[in-house]
Amino acid sequence: MGKTSDLTAVQKTIIDTLHKEGKTQKVIAKEAGCSQSSVSKHINRQAKGRKKCGRKKCTSSRDNRTLQRIVTTNPFKNVGEIHKEWTAAGVSASRTTTRRLMKDMGFRCRIPCVKPLLNKKQRKKRLAWAKDKKDWTDAEWSKVMFSDESKFCISFGNQGPRVWRKSGEAQNPRCMRSSVKFPPSVMVWGAMSSAGVGPLCFLRSRVNAAVYQEVLEHFMLPAADQLYGDADFTFQQDLAPAHSAKTTSTWFKDHGIPVLDWPANSPDLNPIENLWGIVKRRMQYARPNNAEELKTTIRATWALITPEQCHRLIESMPRCITAVIEAKGAPTKY
Repeated sequence: MGKTSDLTAVQKTIIDTLHKEGKTQKVIAKEAGCSQSSVSKHINRQAKGRKKCGRKKCTSSRDNRTLQRIVTTNPFKNVGEIHKEWTAAGVSASRTTTRRLMKDMGFRCRIPCVKPLLNKKQRKKRLAWAKDKKDWTDAEWSKVMFSDESKFCISFGNQGPRVWRKSGEAQNPRCMRSSVKFPPSVMVWGAMSSAGVGPLCFLRSRVNAAVYQEVLEHFMLPAADQLYGDADFTFQQDLAPAHSAKTTSTWFKDHGIPVLDWPANSPDLNPIENLWGIVKRRMQYARPNNAEELKTTIRATWALITPEQCHRLIESMPRCITAVIEAKGAPTKY
């Protein structure tokens, strides 16, 4: 039993209809599923022609359009900056009103999605690659071992600036921030397939061709034995200099391991990126005190990844390929 303001549109319609038919308020309340007092107040309000009471709004429709334009023009501003710019335009409103109106407009403060920075040539090659792989089945993708490096920090609280956006605007270019590959950091190498994940390798130095080949020898080959046994597989890697070096290509040829062709600067196409995201979200509240504790936490969290999770990610590859084609080579979600 709610107040008059809590009545739904359906309840109000029922009350109005039954009232016109001459039904008593007691009967109307029973049919509408609300209290008799709510029925009485609604009928009296309709009779007096009073639709709404309360304090008059301090902003006009024009003021609200100005606020929406400010947020849309630069969605990375915080509430204080938006409020300052809005009041500078001649609007008299509090910061609380600013935040409330932004919420009423559908804006929510979210961490922006990250997209790789692509030029026209890279987009063209991504589109050609996607069209070439559009007919691949789940069985074909399950034969691919995906690999990548990822940066892990002791503190996960610094996630950069937030963005004001509405529901469904996560992939809107104006609500995304560009990323630059290979920032100076300590990286962790890992691999996955539809059968599960392989062992992790913590990289202690800058990865050149020689270091990368050591990783392949001591971590990728054991992962292949673990995930594929004697079955054939194709290895996936990005186009980092150490990966595309001639000596690395020779290493793959000598070991008889085919390498999947891969478009440049396309981490959004790699399903292992989703695994890194899962691990980091699970570690969100972990507070390791040093590098060794951080490694222990990463290993423990990585070990919790199930084959079912990996299989679902591999199954998403055809949808990912379709998204790239529809976007004409532009970045998809990352």
